This record gives sequence, C-alpha cells and structure tokens, in this order.
Amino acid sequence: MRISQCPFVFIILCYCFCIHHTVYFTGVSAQIVEDQQQILLKLKNSLIFEQEKSHKLVFWNSSTDCCKWIGVTCDKEGHVIGLDLNGESINGGFDNSSTLFNLQSLRILNLSVNNFSSQIPSGFRRLKNLTYLNLSHAGFVGHIPTEISSLTRLVSLDISSLSFMFAQPLKLEKTDLQMLVKNFTMIRQLYMDGVSVSAEGNEWSNALLQLHSLQELSMSNCNLSGPLDHSLTRLRNLSIIRLDQNNLSSPVPETFADFPNLTTLHLSFCELTGVFPDKIFQLATLSDIDLSFNYDLNGSLPELPPNGSLQKLIVSHTRFSGALPASIGNLRQLSILDLSNCHFNGTLPSSMSGLKKLTSLLLSLNNFTGQIPSLNMSRNLTHLDLSHNKFTGSITYVHLEGLRELVQIDLQDNLLDGNIPSSLFALPLVQSIQLSNNHFHGQLDEFSNISSSVLEILDLSSNDLEGPIPLSIFNLRSLNVLKLSLNKLHDTLKLDVFQGLENLTTLALSHNNLSVETNLTDVGQLSSFHNISSLELASCYQTEFPSFLRNNSRITTLDLSSNHIRGSIPIWIWKLQSLVQLNLSNNLLSSLEGSVQNTGSNLKLLDLHANQLQGKLQIFPVHAIYLDYSNNNFSFAIPSDVGTRLSSIAFLSLSKNNLSGSIPQFLCNSSQLIVLDVSYNNFAWTIPECLIQSVTIKVLNLQHNKFNGSIPDKFPVSCALKTLDLNSNLLKGPIPKSLQNCSSLEVLDLGNNEVDDGFPYFLNSISTIRVLVLRRNKLHGLIECPDTNRTWPMLQIIDVALNKFSGLLPGKCLKTWKAMKLDEYHHVSKFNDIGSDVLTLGGIYYQDSVTLTIKGLELEFVKVLNLVTSVDFSSNNFDGTIPEELMDFTGLYALNLSHNCLTGQIPSSIGNLTQLESLDLSSNNLSGEIPTHLELLNFLSVLNLSSNRLVGKIPVGRQLQTFDQSSYTGNADLCGSPLTKNCSDELPGLSTSANARPHATGENIVRAELGFVLGLGLFIVPLLFWKKWRERYWKRVDSILCDIFPQMNLEYETRGGQSYQVLRWRP
Repeated sequence: MRISQCPFVFIILCYCFCIHHTVYFTGVSAQIVEDQQQILLKLKNSLIFEQEKSHKLVFWNSSTDCCKWIGVTCDKEGHVIGLDLNGESINGGFDNSSTLFNLQSLRILNLSVNNFSSQIPSGFRRLKNLTYLNLSHAGFVGHIPTEISSLTRLVSLDISSLSFMFAQPLKLEKTDLQMLVKNFTMIRQLYMDGVSVSAEGNEWSNALLQLHSLQELSMSNCNLSGPLDHSLTRLRNLSIIRLDQNNLSSPVPETFADFPNLTTLHLSFCELTGVFPDKIFQLATLSDIDLSFNYDLNGSLPELPPNGSLQKLIVSHTRFSGALPASIGNLRQLSILDLSNCHFNGTLPSSMSGLKKLTSLLLSLNNFTGQIPSLNMSRNLTHLDLSHNKFTGSITYVHLEGLRELVQIDLQDNLLDGNIPSSLFALPLVQSIQLSNNHFHGQLDEFSNISSSVLEILDLSSNDLEGPIPLSIFNLRSLNVLKLSLNKLHDTLKLDVFQGLENLTTLALSHNNLSVETNLTDVGQLSSFHNISSLELASCYQTEFPSFLRNNSRITTLDLSSNHIRGSIPIWIWKLQSLVQLNLSNNLLSSLEGSVQNTGSNLKLLDLHANQLQGKLQIFPVHAIYLDYSNNNFSFAIPSDVGTRLSSIAFLSLSKNNLSGSIPQFLCNSSQLIVLDVSYNNFAWTIPECLIQSVTIKVLNLQHNKFNGSIPDKFPVSCALKTLDLNSNLLKGPIPKSLQNCSSLEVLDLGNNEVDDGFPYFLNSISTIRVLVLRRNKLHGLIECPDTNRTWPMLQIIDVALNKFSGLLPGKCLKTWKAMKLDEYHHVSKFNDIGSDVLTLGGIYYQDSVTLTIKGLELEFVKVLNLVTSVDFSSNNFDGTIPEELMDFTGLYALNLSHNCLTGQIPSSIGNLTQLESLDLSSNNLSGEIPTHLELLNFLSVLNLSSNRLVGKIPVGRQLQTFDQSSYTGNADLCGSPLTKNCSDELPGLSTSANARPHATGENIVRAELGFVLGLGLFIVPLLFWKKWRERYWKRVDSILCDIFPQMNLEYETRGGQSYQVLRWRP
C-alpha cells in the first residue's frame, strides 16, 4: 500500500515556517525592547531628581529588562505603553527635546506630584496614542500649549495644579477652553483644578457641551465666573462635578436634579446665592455633596428617600436653616455630616441613633435645642462636635457606651448640666475633650485607665464644678492643654503636682477658689514646665511673680491678673522674648523695676489696668496691638517719640489717669487703630481733626477731659465709628452735619458741653443708633421727625435733659423707637452688650459705658444691655400733654419728664410700662387724679409726682403707699396715705345739671353757687320743677362767674359714662 507523502511534507514546511518567524519576531521584539530601554535610560539621565527620594528611576539600569522596571508597562512586542513617574521628586530636565516623546506607543503617562518648574512641552503632540495623561501637581507653570488639543484619543486628562499658590499659575493663555477640548471626543475624565481658565458661565459651559462622553469634571479654583448654566444637564453621563472655589455668584439651577448618574457634587466657596433645590438631595445616586462656605446660600434639608446613597453631606458655613427631618435616619451609608455654622434649629431626631456608619458629626454654631440623642450605635464615630448650640440635659454613660473610636469630643458653649461622667476619660482613643461654657456641676470623680490615656486637650472651663482637682488629672501623661478656669474648684496646690505632665503647654486655673503656690525652694521640681507656653493664674491668690519663669524661652501668654501682687514689675518679665500676651491687671503694682525701653519684641497684648502705677508712662512695646493702662496714676504727657513704636496699635486705653497736654500726633499715623480711650484725664486743646477723619477707628472716647473749640466737621464718607463719647468737655458750636456719614454709629454722647444747635434730626438716617446723650448743652428748638421712613428702631437710651427744647413731646418720633418695646429686642437670648470687636480672633472686645441720671443718682452702666432703656426729657420747656405713644414703651426702665410745662392728666395707659423702675413727672402742670393703673408697676422703686396740680385721693394698694411723702408734695388738693392730709367723704361744689352734677375742689374750683336767697320766693318753684328753666339758670350763673373771675374756664368732663360741664380754676 502506498502512503501519501503530501501531508507529511506540508507539516514539515509549516513547522519550518513557524520556527523561522518565531526566531524573526523574537529578534524584532528584542530589538524593540533594546530601543525602548535606551530611550528610557536617556530619559533618566536627562531628568534632574533627588535620588534619595526616588522609588523608581533610581532602580532603572541596563542589566534588567526595561519592561520589568518599576513604573514601566510594555505590550507583548516590547513597546512601552505605560509610564508612571508619580512622586519621583523630579525638578528639571524635561522639555521638547526629551526622549520621552520618542515613546510613540505610549498610552498611559503619569508625571504627577513632581516639581518640573517649567512650561508643559509642546512635544506632547507626538504622543498620538495617549489615552491617559496625568500632569497634576507636577509644578508646571505658564500657559498650556495648544498642542495638547491634538491628543484626540484621550480618555482621561489631569492637569490640576497648585502653581497659583506661588504666583505662577498654570493657565489657558494662547487658547481658550473650547479650543483646548474641541478634539476630546472620547474624554471621560477632565481634571483642571487650579488652572486659570478665566471664563464666564455660558462660555465655559458651551465649551464642555462638546464632551458628550464626559463622566467626571473637576475644575476647582479655575477663575470661572457665573452663572451656573442649566444647559450642563445635557451632559447626561456626568457623575462627578467639582467646581469649588470659583466665583459663580448665582443660584444652583433646579435642572441639576435631572442628572441621572450624579454621585458627587462639590460647589464649596462659590459665592452661591438663592435657595438650593431640595430635589438634588433626593437623588438616588448622590453619595457626596459639599456646599460649604457659600455664605448667602439658603436652603433646608428635605425629606430624604429610603435607602439613600449619601455618604458625605456638607453644608457648613451657609444660611441653611430649619429642623433636621426625621428621615435623616434613612441615610444608612452616611459617614460625614457637617452642618456647622448654619442656622439650623429644633431638636435632633432620635432616628440619628441609627446612623451606624457615621464617623464625623459636626453640628457646631447652630441653634439646636433639646437633649443629645444616644449615638452608641455609631461605633465608628471619631469626631463629635456639637459646640455653640443650646443643647440641654446631661451626658451619661448611655451616650458614650460603645464609642471607643472617638478622637474628638467638643460640646462647649451649650446649656448642658449634671455631672461629668468619669467614663468619658476612659475612652481609649480620645485626644480632645472640650466641655467649656456649660452648666456642669458637682465634683470631678477620679477616673481609671489613665496609664494608657492619649488625652491631649482637656477644657472644662466656665462651668460650675466644685471640690478639689482630681489627682487622676495629674497623671494624664499625654496632656498638652489643661483648662479649668471659671469654676468653683477649691484647693491648695503647689505647681509641682504637675511635674508628671511633661508635655503640658497650656495651664489655665484662673477664677476659681484655688490657692496656687508657684515659688518653690527647689526649682528643679518644676522641670516639667520647660514646655509651658501659656500660664493663666488669675485670681489664684498670688502675692509675687513666679520666679521659675525668669528664664523661660517659650512662654507666650501669662495672666496673673486679679491677684495680690504688690511692689514693682520685675525687669526680667520684659525680657521674655516669646511673650505675646501679658495681663497684670487688678493687682497692687506701684512701679516698674529698672528701664523698660527694650521690652519683648513679640509682646502684642499688654494689660496693666487697675493698679497703682504712677509716674511717667514709658512702656510702649514695638509690636503692640492692645495696650490698656487705664485706672492707674500715670501722669505727665505722652512722649512724642513713641509713634514709631506703635505702628500696629489697634486698642489703646489710657483712661482714668492724670495725663495732660494734647493728644499726640503719632496716633494720627496709626492705620490700624480701632479703639482709642483717653477718658477721665486732663487732656486739653482742640480735638485733633485726624482722629475725626480716621476710617479705622470704631471707638473714640474722649469724655471727661478739657477739650475745647468745636467738633471738627470732617467725618469721612467711609467713617467706621460705632461709639463717639465726648461727654464732659468744653466743646462749643453745632453738631457736625458730616456725622451722618457714620452709618454704623451706635453710641453718641455729647452730654455736658456747650454745644449750641437744634435737635440733630439729620442723624435719623443712621438706623443703628442705640444710645443718644445730649444732656446739659445749649440745644434748643423743637424735636421733630420730618421723615418717619428714616428712624432709630434700635434706640434704647435717649437723654436730652437740661437743654432749651420746647414745643410738644415728639409723639411722631416715638412711634419708630421699637427697641423701647418689650418684644424681640428684649428676648433673654438677645441681651447683647453695646461694644465693638477689636480682635475677632483674639476675643478682644471693647465694652461701652454710659452715665445716666436715674433714681436721682448718676449711675454708670459699664455694660449697656438691651434691657436698659431710658427716656429723659427733663428740664426743658416742653408743653402739651404726655403723648400716648410713650405708653407703648413696654420695655422702658426709666422715664423722666420732670421740670417742664406739661399739662393734662397722667395717661391711665401708664400701666402698660410694666418694666418701669423709675418714674419722675415732677414740676409740671399735670392735673386730674393719679390713675389707679400706676399700681400695676410692680418694679417701680422711684416715683416723683411732686409739684403738679394733681387732685383727689392717692390710689390705695401695695405699691403707691410705699413711697415717701416727698413723692407727692406740692399737689395742694392731693390727699391720702402717705400724705398726712386726709380725704373728706364728699368734695364741695354745686351741680350744673338736674342730676346733681359733680364739681372739682381745691385748685379746680367747681363753682360758687349764687342765688342763695335771690328769687327764693319768685323762682323757687320753677327751679325745682321746670328742667329747662333750671338748666338756663345754671348756664347763666356759670357765665357770670367767668366774667367776674378771668381765671375760670368752662370744661367738659366725663364721669361714669356721663358728660358734665365743670368750672375749673386756672391760675
């Protein structure tokens, strides 16, 4: 049988062919790898990088296949298709000549997180196959080359940059956004954060509409302008939108709720306005939303869908408000909830207890009330910040059970009470516990497990804690900050009890009942205080300066105020070079030890007020911001050469000393001065115009000096004044019209001068005025309100006494003074002092004061609360009746209308003034009876109705009989207790009607009846039985009496629902 040879030959030929081609392709592949390796080695040699920080380039060498190098990816043929040089500390050697651009097969390139410090090379146009390009945070600067737009296969482009932070931004300069992206038809991810695009809303939106496949868009801090264009929703594939830190200045379109795949929406710091659409929160796909720091963005949280996907919900620092919906418990995936610094209110829903994946709960600076719900199901919770709210109730073991991951607990500034549970300190990972400004009380118990404690910050200040400091605290080895100030702790301590706290930097024990001994014989016992930077021992019974601080190089804050330290301030304290804040106020210090010309170069806040320091004022630290030397005995003039040393001064108080001369010129050159208080000294001359012209000064207090001349009419258009106090000087002339430029003015006190002008109605345009004192000047004319649309709704104190004002009391004006009424202005939660922030970050605040004449005494109100409301129109020439509008001032504390020419009766509606404590209506022409409603004023402690024409019986009750007789004297026809004059059962007089009309007595003579005998026979019968005759008879008698006595007048009076004609005597 013959066997065919053909199949066998064919197999042999195929085998030879395969062997040949395998050898050929292997040779070709080896050559490709060799070529690619040479390109990469040349690239490595050209790049400048830090070898000790390199984890990839440093290991590239010719001894191994380049396809096995870290950061290099090859295809089957050996072409390099992926190159990752992320984080290689490259800082140069990359330009258009780079061999990188010879890697023609490159698809993925990552050069991120380096520092090339050069422009992006245009050579990228040669890498036609690139699908992934990441140049983010690589230090590229300058313009983005147009050649990037030729990379048509790009699926992902990341050119995010931080170069703008170094004034060398990466930017679109020679092209615009539309030109850059026009060929990116396949792009799915576009990241351009930090690139300066500088385009308006419709421009950049239209450019992006070309990218139909776009899924992720990140263009934070790109100088984009608004508005947000609703057309963006045409990009149906978008799932991630990050546009933070652009000035969009627009509302968020409702159509953003139409993105079918939206998972991430970041719009923080975008100056968004309007109301945020509720429906966006209800998107089933949304997992991450950040709207923070849009201060004009309003909104609320709607009902949230079951099984919501939200993991991060951040709306902090916005105007979001309202209560949290119970459906917030539906967000089972929620890990971060940040609603801090908004306007939320109400109680926290109990459903929050079910948020098991919660890691951060940040609700600070809102108006939440009620008790804090148990969060023990949130076992992953690490950060809990509920500070600055109005939470009530106590913190118990139930709240803390299971929260073993907690790192930070901040509940400060609430209304929490009860004992502080010792289990709080047993949490194994907690590093910060802040419970200050609450109502926690009782003793602090000893606590366990302190050996493993990692607690670094413990702030229990401003509570009602009692008893000694538990010894456990002194064994918290990791403690950096310990604040126990403003409690009721009582103990005697030596500072060496803190020697175990080697990491302690801040110790605050002020204002307790603690006696702290700081000067120990063995200074070595205080070795643990070598790290101390802040020491607050105010009101700790100190009698001398802590000597262990003499050589401390780290102390920045030292508070020894309100102690019993006598003698001199030691010279070494001025040589503490790190010292920034020094408070020695309220001691018995009398002098300075040695020369203090070279005070600490860093000292910025110095408070020496309320001591007994005397002599020449010579302490002026170079960089001082806050200086308070008030309430001492410094004398002489302020040295003129200190101007160069106070260029940064913001707060300067020299009040209540014996300083003289003129205001030094250097204060005019201080561009940061906010508060200047030189009151109660002997300064003279005229008020420097530069102080009036300042655009930074908020408080100018020059009261009780000897300034003369007129007030300069130079207040600038940008006037920042909130308080202007010129009381008790020798000032003359008019009230300057330019004062109306001070649109934020709250306190204006020109009292006790010689100002000659009319009432300053032109200041009605300043709606912020709360205190107006014009007392004892030469002011005259009428008090009018020509424009009721420009009012003083916040006015709470007005004093125009001892002037020459005349006419009627300004009822029209009174209607607009809403702060005098007991309503929302006086709610207990809104009792705000009148004052000015000096340093917001430092918590420095200037407290205004005002002197009022109340209850016959001059009283200085250092804290002018909203509660203090006073009206004083006394000692002028006002006439007419007491306006009914005044009786609407239901929040009024003191009312003085004495020594005027007021007539009519005391309004019965005076009973509305239920808060009134002082009422003076003396020395007027008030008539009629004392209204019984005066008995309703339960708080009234001073009453003066003397020297009027009041009549009748003083109403009997528990109130009016408690005052002295002097409150009622000078009213001849007034009777009853407490006066010695008794009231008769019936007052004399004749009736002028058929029903025996009543008559007034005393000064109000009804009339003397005539015809005692006249007509007894002829007229007696008609008078008794003929009504018409009888009425004509008495009218005739009244007319005769008025002709004989000019002081008599006919008046109508209503009593018991009937009208009578009465004769009254008017002297």
